[in-house]
Amino acid sequence: MTATQDFEKVAAQAETTVAQFEEKPSALMRLQHFLHGNPAMVPLIVLVALVIFFGIARGERFFSAYTLTLIMQQVAVVGILAAAQTLVVLTAGIDLAIGVIMVFAFVIMGNMVVSHGMPVIVALLAGFAVAGFFGFVNGFLVARLRLPPFIVTLGTWNVVMAICLIYSANETMREADVTAATQWLHIFGISFKIGGAVVTLGVVAMLLLYVALWYMLNYTAFGRHIYAVGDDPESAELAGIRSRKVLIATYTLAGLIAGLAAWVSIGRNGSISPSTVTTDFNLQAITAVVIGGISLFGGRGSILGTLFGALIVGVMSMGLNMLNADPQWKVLLTGVLIIGAVAVDQWIRKVSG
Repeated sequence: MTATQDFEKVAAQAETTVAQFEEKPSALMRLQHFLHGNPAMVPLIVLVALVIFFGIARGERFFSAYTLTLIMQQVAVVGILAAAQTLVVLTAGIDLAIGVIMVFAFVIMGNMVVSHGMPVIVALLAGFAVAGFFGFVNGFLVARLRLPPFIVTLGTWNVVMAICLIYSANETMREADVTAATQWLHIFGISFKIGGAVVTLGVVAMLLLYVALWYMLNYTAFGRHIYAVGDDPESAELAGIRSRKVLIATYTLAGLIAGLAAWVSIGRNGSISPSTVTTDFNLQAITAVVIGGISLFGGRGSILGTLFGALIVGVMSMGLNMLNADPQWKVLLTGVLIIGAVAVDQWIRKVSG
């Protein structure tokens, strides 16, 4: 009996820790973890590298304030659409109809003012309402009927495009006619100078939108819910998040942002042409999102990365034009950047795997 008690005393005092072997992380692993925690860094590094490259190649001509702000003007519309696309992609979805929703919205705005003589505030509200409605329809079909986002938005892309062309009879409204009816539709085309830089209100609207969405995604419950639903919808449901309502609200908000893009586009282009419905705004927006480091698997990425992605495409286009390069080089390099961005995303995701 005594021997047993002595054994128990000794056993109670025995070391209970398990041997651990700490492996010092390599520089590559530390980089991987850093990029995982700061997803906007990859597109920012690429953007800075492109600016330096074209700056060296073209010198002061590229580095001028006028050139850099001209790039901002050129990417304003696509940048706003890309912001809308980012919200959807963060939920592990995609919106192929976002571009045609924008075009239909500005056709509605223009027609109500020019053809029907409606007050501009009514025209604007109608354009935003139509854009938000189609966003809601996409969200409802994805969330309530559990249909794949790709198929749903591919279908609505065709539906909205057909309705837009039928409604407008494919007629272009000239800038002079729109201006004669109201100046408010062109307000985002107004520019002002800051030193040598020429900034339009459309650029200001884009930047303010990104600031607002950055705050929403990082500091509000709705923003955190978007990330949670995109990362793991089942876990989000178990945590008390109503995933379906989040999806519907996200697609609807994306539609409303497309309405803003429509208004900015009128100021940028002057005229209102339904033929731009065939322009691949969708692909340009998705390109900015992917290059911006937003994971197509959902739940990871920074809205600022999307802004950098849009600027990367703009810088590359402007730089190649200044070098008098074949336009196909832009297409080629964009494809390389897309593949590279997806590859980097897969590598970074291994950290959480």
